[in-house]
Amino acid sequence: MASHDQSYKAGETMGRTEEKTNQMMGNIGDKAQTAKEKAQQTAQAAKEKTQQTAQAAKDKTHQTAQATKEKAQDTSCQAREKGSEMGQATKEKAQSGKDNSPGLLQTTGEKVKGVAQGATEAVKNTLGMGNDEQNNDNFPTNRR
Repeated sequence: MASHDQSYKAGETMGRTEEKTNQMMGNIGDKAQTAKEKAQQTAQAAKEKTQQTAQAAKDKTHQTAQATKEKAQDTSCQAREKGSEMGQATKEKAQSGKDNSPGLLQTTGEKVKGVAQGATEAVKNTLGMGNDEQNNDNFPTNRR
């Protein structure tokens, strides 16, 4: 009977060993499942953080681009206004010059006419064709 008791005890020990092994395997499986879930959670959190960071960068870029666009529009508008002002000032100067041109030309023409008449009278007097009154006024000569 010793062999029957030994067999029984061996079977009992084997059963307990299998049970312990199954428990340990279950614990390892549970720990592996927990680790897997934690890794998935960490990956999901990292993904969400990356998306948030990317969205924040996209928003910042959009804001910067909008500010740059507005600044460019302001600068362009100011340049147009300045060009318009300069054009108006140039137009006014040109108009002023145009308005003064007839007076200047008339004065110059009168001076040229006066000089030409003086030269004509001088030539006439030189040739003896001049008016006696003018000869007496302009050129004092000894008359005989």
